[in-house]
Amino acid sequence: MMFKNFTDLTGKKAIVTGGAQGLSRGMAEGLMEAGAEVCVIDISQHTEQTVREMTECGYVCWGVTADLGNEKSLNEGFDSAIRKLGGHLDILVNGAGVQRRHPSDEFPYEDWEFVMNINLNAVFRLCQRAGRKFMEQKSGGKIINIASMLSFFGGYTVPAYAASKGGVVQLTKALCNEWAEKGIQVNALAPGYMDTEMNTALTDRTNPRFKEITDRIPAHVWGTPEDMKGPCVFLASSASDYLNGAVIPVDGGYLVK
Repeated sequence: MMFKNFTDLTGKKAIVTGGAQGLSRGMAEGLMEAGAEVCVIDISQHTEQTVREMTECGYVCWGVTADLGNEKSLNEGFDSAIRKLGGHLDILVNGAGVQRRHPSDEFPYEDWEFVMNINLNAVFRLCQRAGRKFMEQKSGGKIINIASMLSFFGGYTVPAYAASKGGVVQLTKALCNEWAEKGIQVNALAPGYMDTEMNTALTDRTNPRFKEITDRIPAHVWGTPEDMKGPCVFLASSASDYLNGAVIPVDGGYLVK
């Protein structure tokens, strides 16, 4: 009897934005562990090092440096990534994201624009580019957007981030409605409280919010980039072919407590 590995990504080509570090690096690594060839698009100085480390592990990994907040740089970065992947694309993971913290009444508008531009506007542009590519190939495709717990909650001192991540969820649903019949699945992962550089203000043990959050997580453990691998591979693979427009929390149960 033949057994099919539904999460085998051998031969698949993927772009992961923000993949040089943090949760996005974990997702990029998970896709490569499942057999995919990955091109990381990032503005980070760590991009070349990440690609080198992945290549040394035996994975097929490429890197492109681009500023996703700049439309010209974004388009050039996407085109470069497609060339490195041999002209084909199967999977897009919109993992790049930024954060700014200020009391809402004092929140600088330039910071609002910066966060919205990277977290929402760039996601739309990249979804659009990937969607067109999938339609041109007539091969279907997978888009995985990264939402947040703040897609559900308002948070504190992060109005731009909350608004952008709420927008990511609604964009995911809107694109699903239009593209599902074309064989394109658009879903989102909503990471819970993760022990990453973006959350250093919260993981400070002297911050009362750290204990409050940790106590609410049923396992009392914050997530890591490793915890994003399985859900990302699932959404990128044929195992999720009938899942569309979904937002999957990866939060250790935080939302249900």
